[in-house]
Amino acid sequence: MTIHTEHTHRTWRATKLDHLGSSIFAEVASWKEEAKTKGKDIIDLGIGSPDQGPSLIIRESLSREVLKEENYAYPKSSGSESFLNSAAKWMSHRFQVKVNPNTEIVSLMGSQDGLAHLAQAICNPGDLAMVPNPGYPIYAGSLAIAGVRPFEIPLREQNDFMPDLESIPDEIWDEAVFILLSFPGNPIAAPADQHYFEKLIAKAKKWNVLIVHDMAYSEMGFDGYEPMSILSVPGAMDIAVEFHSFSKSFNMAGCRIGFLVGNEQAIQSLRDLKGNIDYGVFEPVQQAAITALEHAISEGEDYVGVAPLYEARRNVFIDSLANEGWEIPKPCATMFLWAALPGPFREQPNRWNSRSFARELLLHSGVAVIPGDAFGTEGEGYVRIALVQDQQRLEEAARRIGQFIRSYS
Repeated sequence: MTIHTEHTHRTWRATKLDHLGSSIFAEVASWKEEAKTKGKDIIDLGIGSPDQGPSLIIRESLSREVLKEENYAYPKSSGSESFLNSAAKWMSHRFQVKVNPNTEIVSLMGSQDGLAHLAQAICNPGDLAMVPNPGYPIYAGSLAIAGVRPFEIPLREQNDFMPDLESIPDEIWDEAVFILLSFPGNPIAAPADQHYFEKLIAKAKKWNVLIVHDMAYSEMGFDGYEPMSILSVPGAMDIAVEFHSFSKSFNMAGCRIGFLVGNEQAIQSLRDLKGNIDYGVFEPVQQAAITALEHAISEGEDYVGVAPLYEARRNVFIDSLANEGWEIPKPCATMFLWAALPGPFREQPNRWNSRSFARELLLHSGVAVIPGDAFGTEGEGYVRIALVQDQQRLEEAARRIGQFIRSYS
């Protein structure tokens, strides 16, 4: 018997992992460490994680529930009956959308859980889906995991960063399983109105393409703007699903809970997948989420959510940057600014790009932002700035950024 001693080297790493998100996030983390070694005080405006916790009543609810022995059994993977009922009640209160909690909602370990798995649940390898560019990294990453081919829809300033539905070729509409969009989105807070949603729904119905609407920032509208659910548009339940998150809406990022709501068949497909790969969200976390929803409902017009905090931060920071010579449009929603590079840097494209600007800004000033190309090729020439520091730190960040800009002017 011959034993072969020479074998092809194995890496134990799937090649699809190379298509997950962007290495830029890891690079920014290394830049922060480098800046710290230079003695820089870091003002981190990079990752969009809320810097405040949930309200006291939510934390008290969680505290009570974790002490109950019965809450340590496996939870129902699709969500407890009380959580699904509360989510349905909140959809009705917030958006006037009526849904069946038994068939048209599934709980998630945060909306990213659902975004990461939906393509696996509704597509076959080799299928095609449409995603925005720039877009939240898991949009394209989830397709790589599922073996689904992406068609990237460019979001450009000349179109107010709105997807141009008519520019998408008919053959793409004919082949696509779903189209994923987000209003207001990450990294760009473009708003969609009812007319746009009606056009999108008509187009999707014509080609039998599922609409996947990521609405993680539903509670972060400013200047009187209230983001609208696509499911509030007649006919949407036939062709659309929508993600909702407690991370940004209720400062519950670490709790990992959200839900997908909408078309029954798509919801059931995700329920079937998740029923085989996880056991659902820890019951005390579901109870805390119920408390968040019920408090928002019971307070009615007196409810004060997270929007006023971020609107005030937006105003202070953008005004402070304008005083330093960097004019940035005020977004109508979300916790992010999408900013074109300042003039002196835009005028030298051979020397400066999104990545080099973000790196030098961090090393020079200690202010961390995310290069726009982390979100896709269309993000080149931009940076994303998260409003996740208090007003005093944001004013300090603007001052430092101004010094950096002037040093290269």
